[in-house]
Amino acid sequence: MSEKIKQTAGRDQLGAFAPMFAHLNDDVLFGEVWNEDAIDVKTKCIITVVSLMASGVTDSSLGYHLQNAKNHGVTKEEIAAIITHATMYVGWPKGWAVFRQAKEIWAEETSAQSAKDAYQNLIFFPIGEENPYGQFFVGQSYLAPLSTEQVPVYNVTFEPGCRNNWHIHHASKGGGQMLLCVGGRGWYQEWGKAPVELTPGTVINIPANVKHWHGAASDSWMSHLAIEVEGEDASTEWLEAVSEEDYSKL
Repeated sequence: MSEKIKQTAGRDQLGAFAPMFAHLNDDVLFGEVWNEDAIDVKTKCIITVVSLMASGVTDSSLGYHLQNAKNHGVTKEEIAAIITHATMYVGWPKGWAVFRQAKEIWAEETSAQSAKDAYQNLIFFPIGEENPYGQFFVGQSYLAPLSTEQVPVYNVTFEPGCRNNWHIHHASKGGGQMLLCVGGRGWYQEWGKAPVELTPGTVINIPANVKHWHGAASDSWMSHLAIEVEGEDASTEWLEAVSEEDYSKL
């Protein structure tokens, strides 16, 4: 076996009161049965969770074995499928009871998605998919095209701490960009000027040929609509990232 399972809970909690039970728990169950080589530990974890579920055991021992299953490689997708399959045979209420504990134990694996979903419920416009211009951003951003005809409009969403690099919207005539903050809190800054806080309803007019950046606050998601202003010889020049020192002062 790749590892040795060792348990001392029996002696720690019942050694003086029930030494035989402590011996059977620590030395036989976890000492011999769990360390038997015929099946691997991950499989034993799955069997144990299903056995406890079938028996209607949903106390701390189930929580221990769910955590043990996760520690030995059972993924969120696998435990969801295991519980769903077992539910068909052992009963719907037992499935619900086990899912409540499993969801908490595997919570950190879905925290990012859950945070995104929670934020999506706060804003009207879709968050969209991962930003294809992500190489010009620090942190994770998302892009949702709202209009690609007449006037191009995109909803850009920044996770907390995410911001784009300094950049310039060049144009020989007209051009530039407008930002309409629609959710969360963030910042906009032009080169050599003080940063401007972005909150829902804030409108920023960015002239052509002005160096600037924008992004989320360190503790908040932020979304803004980006409206491209038509101009001649228009292009975007991406520059250096906003320094951590400058960003941390906001």
